[in-house]
Amino acid sequence: MLEKLSGIEARYDELERLMSDPAVMADYTKIAEYSKERTSLEEIVEAYRAFKRQSQQLDDAKVMLNEESDPELFEMAKEEVNTLTADVTNLEEKLKKLLVPKDPRDDKNVIIEIRAGAGGDEAGLFAADLYRMYSYYAQNRNWKIDIIDQSDTGVGGFKQITFEVKGKGAYSRLKYESGVHRVQRVPATEAQGRIHTSTVTVAVLAEIDEVDVQIRPEDIQEEFTRASGAGGQHVQKNSTAVRLVHIPSGLVVEVQDERSQLQNRMRARQILAARLYDMQMAKARSEQESERRNQIGTGDRSEKIRTYNYPQSRVTDHRVKVSSYNLPAVLIGDIDMFVDELTVQDQAGQLSGGGDDEE
Repeated sequence: MLEKLSGIEARYDELERLMSDPAVMADYTKIAEYSKERTSLEEIVEAYRAFKRQSQQLDDAKVMLNEESDPELFEMAKEEVNTLTADVTNLEEKLKKLLVPKDPRDDKNVIIEIRAGAGGDEAGLFAADLYRMYSYYAQNRNWKIDIIDQSDTGVGGFKQITFEVKGKGAYSRLKYESGVHRVQRVPATEAQGRIHTSTVTVAVLAEIDEVDVQIRPEDIQEEFTRASGAGGQHVQKNSTAVRLVHIPSGLVVEVQDERSQLQNRMRARQILAARLYDMQMAKARSEQESERRNQIGTGDRSEKIRTYNYPQSRVTDHRVKVSSYNLPAVLIGDIDMFVDELTVQDQAGQLSGGGDDEE
């Protein structure tokens, strides 16, 4: 690890020299390229230099400890060794995490699709609950939410709702939400007070530019219809709703809202690109599965990832065996305890054997 860090520091120093070279400074393209690379290395280089400083101080403190004969000074030296040992250990752990290959999609905006599964109207109501949960989570992080498409159940729930979350690091925090969310509670319409189990599926897609995915115009079938539901007379009189069919994969994307057909068409193509990219990544993950057996589930739509038990006010994430006994707090966006643990275990899995696999 230290050899790799030394090489990163050397490259960082080289970039600083290059950026101060008059010949390079005249080339705006090169300056931008070097500046971006330097910025990407800055955090790990700073941590590595702090690690080297603290390690040297620790070595010096150990020498003092071994040579000190005065009892009072010996205790002071011992305390300093203990403090520096903890600092060096923490910096080493930080460096290990920084060396884990970063998912290039982590800073992307995300498109979230929530669909009611088993459970009829109750599943639709829980789909609405999950939408509100993610809305609160986004609000707490100053992210913006924009509804792309929705289909109501008529009783306050959603058959499906698709929305975009815009904000730095959105994908890095929300990517672990993909999968089946199970709810156990007594429906408001249940006269006997029996607990029902319903499911909702969540798909989290990183927003991908079309240039990142090859989409040939001849592979797309486009249809334009009038939007349904709320939206006013303008929506009803004009064919603003867009339906795209990607012929090779069979993927279908539908987008409708109060805005223009052009905006809906652009958004539909954006979602299609994200879904196709997600399919490519899923295929790559399955091919690497033998090397990543210990990795937590981060995208399998069929995987039951979390259970929300209302009678016990308990939310359990089955991938990391972590439970919260404050369900009301979770439903207003308090999900960081799950996200943090999932992130740690994902990084640990990569460090222990999958660190060379980049998605």
